[in-house]
Amino acid sequence: MIKKILIANRGEIACRVIRTAKRLGIATVAVYSDADARALHVREADEAVHIGGNASAESYLRIDNILDAIKKTGADAVHPGFGFLSENSKFASALADAGIVFIGPGTRAIEIMGDKIESKKLADSSGVNTVPGSADAMADADEAYSVAEKIGCPVMLKASAGGGGKGMRVAQTMNDVRDGFIAAQNEARNAFGDDRVFVEKFIEQPRHIEIQLIGDAHGNCIYLGERECSIQRRHQKVIEEAPSSFISEATRKAMGKQAVALAKAVDYQSAGTVEFIVDSKENFYFLEMNTRLQVEHPVTECITGVDLVELMIDVANNKPLPLSQSDVKINGWSFEARVYAEDPDRGFLPSTGRITHYAPPETLESDNGAYTRVDTGIDAGGEISMFYDPMIAKLVTWAPTRMEAIEHMQAAIDAYRIKGVQSNLPFLAALFAHPSLQSGDLTTQFIEDHFPDGFDSTTFESKALDVMPLIAAWIEWRSRLRDHQVVNAPDVATSSVMAAIGFDKSDNDLGEHLCVFDQGEQVDVAINKLSSIETNWAPGDWLFHAFIDDIEVRVSTERVGNRWRLSQGGSVREFMVVDPHVAALMHYMPVKEASDMSRMLLSPMPGLLMKILVSEGDSVKAGQDLAVIEAMKMENTLTAAVDGTVSSIVATVGASLAVDDVIIEFES
Repeated sequence: MIKKILIANRGEIACRVIRTAKRLGIATVAVYSDADARALHVREADEAVHIGGNASAESYLRIDNILDAIKKTGADAVHPGFGFLSENSKFASALADAGIVFIGPGTRAIEIMGDKIESKKLADSSGVNTVPGSADAMADADEAYSVAEKIGCPVMLKASAGGGGKGMRVAQTMNDVRDGFIAAQNEARNAFGDDRVFVEKFIEQPRHIEIQLIGDAHGNCIYLGERECSIQRRHQKVIEEAPSSFISEATRKAMGKQAVALAKAVDYQSAGTVEFIVDSKENFYFLEMNTRLQVEHPVTECITGVDLVELMIDVANNKPLPLSQSDVKINGWSFEARVYAEDPDRGFLPSTGRITHYAPPETLESDNGAYTRVDTGIDAGGEISMFYDPMIAKLVTWAPTRMEAIEHMQAAIDAYRIKGVQSNLPFLAALFAHPSLQSGDLTTQFIEDHFPDGFDSTTFESKALDVMPLIAAWIEWRSRLRDHQVVNAPDVATSSVMAAIGFDKSDNDLGEHLCVFDQGEQVDVAINKLSSIETNWAPGDWLFHAFIDDIEVRVSTERVGNRWRLSQGGSVREFMVVDPHVAALMHYMPVKEASDMSRMLLSPMPGLLMKILVSEGDSVKAGQDLAVIEAMKMENTLTAAVDGTVSSIVATVGASLAVDDVIIEFES
């Protein structure tokens, strides 16, 4: 029996495995890089071992360093989490050679399913529906062109060893095929050291639906329903739900049976996921199999009541599965939103730095039994590093119905506090507010179709936007009361706001209204209108939880200079609240002119400058590639905004850049 598990991973998944292991009475070992020395997973484990430098290649991808950590601690099993070495057959083999239990599938399953070409061949032979296309890698762009002619455009040019959206190109017409093949090949070679690319039919208006399964060493294999992961950005999942609102019970069973058949073909023993692409008529086709625990596994746990990590440990302990297919029941609905350290208002650029304030919405009252789950590897004081994935947490909700789960998610997002770095919470709120998401009208192009110009929280209009000026006026007035009447200020823990602020119609000092400025526009808020708000908010509270005319709202509040920054439902606004006599003078205030930075290439994010693609004296055209920055495992190419001539290269390759550091200057 397993007595001590080393988790060969970091962040939220390491914390997730530790949580189940502790409940089972199993000791845990964390491993960490230089950057993660004070990380949450290090503090939560029973032991922790340093395994190398900041970069993954120096630490979490070093098999030898992890084997040394196993020897030092006497761990008898390893859970790989997801990413890093989780689907590395050499790692699994090295553990087997050392007599260490790998809490995952056998090496044959990892090897076959890790190769998109071989896995597709096996799927074909196992009776699993596959997308029409080539069975083997293309020798060159000409061969890819020939195959595309046979199956018809659009086609997907896909790297065999690809993942995470890398090494993938869609050719809408035959004219795009050759260039797309070369681009996919180059990207795959750089990312995976494997430039094999194959061609398959591109399914238009597709949904991404996957089947969770688990098998044991006794011939048992079951599926635990499906997850819909159609809402993606750049092939990366953003929101997942279980079950899918689209497929029928008959389709669910058919997909589940095919997923199990594929797993049995490789004697699969552990948790795994078979991903399918599904068209508008519920025709489904094998996409790939992930031989590990998926990021989105919590939604499956919520609707089935199982602990997938516990089942993985049971299987690794050679126990038979404790349930059969007939025991699997789907109860209610669950959503997962991936909370990233990125700025959606700036093209989703990664945001690094220290988390100064952190308060997840772990408890929200609900009459229908709905609940919130937050899987995270971050707490207040933690740091988002440029070296790893920018995920902060997975925010998960469960409720009896799909709409109730959405509503609970909306409340949870509004009640989530993250300061110190930018996050995608406003964008997630906008997604869950969208009518197409709420109706279940989804495709993998959802974000591109509904947010073609990106996202801007300062212009997005949430349902609560109309009452934000009223809220700004209320919190300004309550703050003034604190500032000027501290000694005699009454207790505000009352539903009667007017009594709390000492309102008296005969008191002329209060005036009749306050003036609220939002992006230069003035809104007058009558003092007597404040009585429509029922809240216990007090200065210093960051969450404004109130009922306004009997409608419940949750708004994040923050004092920024002389303004109030309010955030709700995807809308982020900064309001300045002043008295009428001050408002009358506002149009005399000078407006600060923005500096002209068009003649400079600035770093839009913290990162390492990997390449400079131009030289001093070069003439460049708008849109031309100028430099490459690496941040959070991704290479980001910076382009010229205008035509010009390079006057000087300011930054040097290999430099660590901060936001707005100058890289290149152009002649004026």
